[in-house]
Amino acid sequence: MLEIVLDTETTGMEPSEGDRLVEIGCIELDNHVATGRVFHQYLNPERSVPAEAVAVHGLTEEFLKDKPVFAQVFDDFLEFIGDAQLVIHNAAFDMKFINAELATVGHGGIPDKRVIDTLIMARKKFPGSPASLDALCRRYNIDLSGRELHGALLDSELLAEVYMELLGGRQRGLELSAEKSQNPDTQPVSIQASRERKPRAARPHLPTEDDLAAHKAMREQLTDPIWNDD
Repeated sequence: MLEIVLDTETTGMEPSEGDRLVEIGCIELDNHVATGRVFHQYLNPERSVPAEAVAVHGLTEEFLKDKPVFAQVFDDFLEFIGDAQLVIHNAAFDMKFINAELATVGHGGIPDKRVIDTLIMARKKFPGSPASLDALCRRYNIDLSGRELHGALLDSELLAEVYMELLGGRQRGLELSAEKSQNPDTQPVSIQASRERKPRAARPHLPTEDDLAAHKAMREQLTDPIWNDD
């Protein structure tokens, strides 16, 4: 079962007002295990990047001006996500930008039924509690030390961990050892759960002398046992 954990960064809040994507980050999961395949792309929004947006993600016009525009990379993006389910936090925000960008290249867009919204999952599981990505990482003790600014790929990595926890978490007490395939771009990482087991001495099964004596005494107390019918 393939799923794509996805996050974006933008120039603002509303594509209908001219805001554009500036970054897309995706991580592939196979049966809820990261395969090692990622899609990450910075985008030239072909417009200015407001200071308040730069304060969130740190992506300036100077940095983005030589990056490809969406029309140049959307085929690669669609090929990567294929027909997999998309896992997004606050999906309504990201999807309105993705579908707005897809509309500019004549694509019909991605339907809502393909999207799992972890914000909705979190609000159902923890009603009344903070449900931002940061808040959920703190709840589940997921390391946020490298997240000084928002970033689509980093946030996708964090969201993948949060998603696993929302689903019930990894089984405690297991050590996971990953064996990467020779071609990580096309084959998933094999995860094998292992637990060290110490050998246990065999239990004694033969009766002791005391056991035999007790059994004989019990038999002598029986009247007319069936084994005497012969």
